[in-house]
Amino acid sequence: MTPLTTTRRASLALLLASAGTFLSFLDATVTNLAVPPIADTFDASLTTVSWVATAYVIPFAALLAPAGPMADAVGRARLFLLGVAAFTASSLLIALAPNLPVLLGARAAQGLAAALLVPASLGLVLAEIPAERRRAAIGLWSAAGALAAAAGPALGGVVVEVLDWRALFCLNLPVGVWVLLAGRKLLTGETRTGRAPDLAGSLLLAVSVGAAVYGLTQGPEHGWSSAHVLAAAGVTVVAGAATVARALRHPRPALRLDLFRSRPFAVASAVSVAYGAALFATMLLGVLFMTDAWNYSALEAGLAMSPAALVTAVVGIGIGRLSLTLTPRTMVAAGSALVAAATAVLALLIDTEPRFWTLWLPAGAVMGVGVGLATVGISSAAALSVAPQHFAAATGTVMAARQIGGGLGIAATAVIVAEASGTGAEPYAAVYGFTTAVNVAAALGGLALRPAPPSVPRPSARTAPRVLEGDQR
Repeated sequence: MTPLTTTRRASLALLLASAGTFLSFLDATVTNLAVPPIADTFDASLTTVSWVATAYVIPFAALLAPAGPMADAVGRARLFLLGVAAFTASSLLIALAPNLPVLLGARAAQGLAAALLVPASLGLVLAEIPAERRRAAIGLWSAAGALAAAAGPALGGVVVEVLDWRALFCLNLPVGVWVLLAGRKLLTGETRTGRAPDLAGSLLLAVSVGAAVYGLTQGPEHGWSSAHVLAAAGVTVVAGAATVARALRHPRPALRLDLFRSRPFAVASAVSVAYGAALFATMLLGVLFMTDAWNYSALEAGLAMSPAALVTAVVGIGIGRLSLTLTPRTMVAAGSALVAAATAVLALLIDTEPRFWTLWLPAGAVMGVGVGLATVGISSAAALSVAPQHFAAATGTVMAARQIGGGLGIAATAVIVAEASGTGAEPYAAVYGFTTAVNVAAALGGLALRPAPPSVPRPSARTAPRVLEGDQR
């Protein structure tokens, strides 16, 4: 295999990482449209089939954090390609599933695979891209996920209408095979430590995060004092405490507590929780509101959500082309403030009379700009505040924080809609009020992303990495 030039290798890494990320996010957005026909196929209730989404989310959230250090240890390209292979294989198994248990098991495997490939993909990009181009690369990588969110509802609706729900999962196959074939070139010359992180600690961390997400998603359905939720809370606390205890004494911990010595990373992780809560709540609420208050079909609601995601993708692509350098601090603070402004307008003005062109579309465009800025800003602040050999670990941790925040946001949405007084649009307006407050908190957190030298880990002068000061703000 002929070694690639540095420029070609960096371009290929960015292309393949973006394709892998696109796959994982596309699958998450199109699956909701498959739930009703899957229920019909297997003669199951919608409540039971809703586990098609949950079975993916829990392992995905649980394994993001330990997958980061694993990618840094065994090789980002190697783990990325392993994740793509597992994702492609599980997609084929879902398409061929003879019954619901097989399908749910394959969805869990798919979530596990996505957790391996997503942090490894950004870690791979940052390791291969020169420092001066990393901000633009993060924008393009983020845009791939936003494009998937924009294309998912329309593409999924057409495929389900014209073909069958099984065809949705076949969409992953040609892209996955192409990524695997092209990605073999990245294995040559890849650097890695060869020392895997603490396996027991990784398992404990995955159990803790998975239990937390499970409890948050099941609380609104089963009740917060139910055995399901209380058991999940207990497992979260016990496994989390054990994870921290092991991390404090293990030489290669699954949870990289030393990353939090970097102030920008610690702040970015905290902001990521708030950002995830607001983002997941807003995405869920939009579909619920339009199908309930405006009587849109699920496909119409999905299409109505697409323009905001498309704007997010355009912003992600455009950030790297700006002559003015936007620091992570500026992007997170300004982006979160824009989203807060958009959700505040929706909280004040939505009612049961559909106003797509005069209210929803303009608010969605502003929200898309804000989400695009905040997404790139948080990823930049987290990844670029640590040494290059820990890019994937930082990415996995901050994305796990966003997933936990997303669980909180979904739970809060369900509780507010169920408990808020009033009829019509009033419960939904109350949730938009909640997301406005959370976005304001994220904007204030963004202002705390001030310049600070990376302190994690403490390398010797001979091996100290060069980090642009502009990336620390």
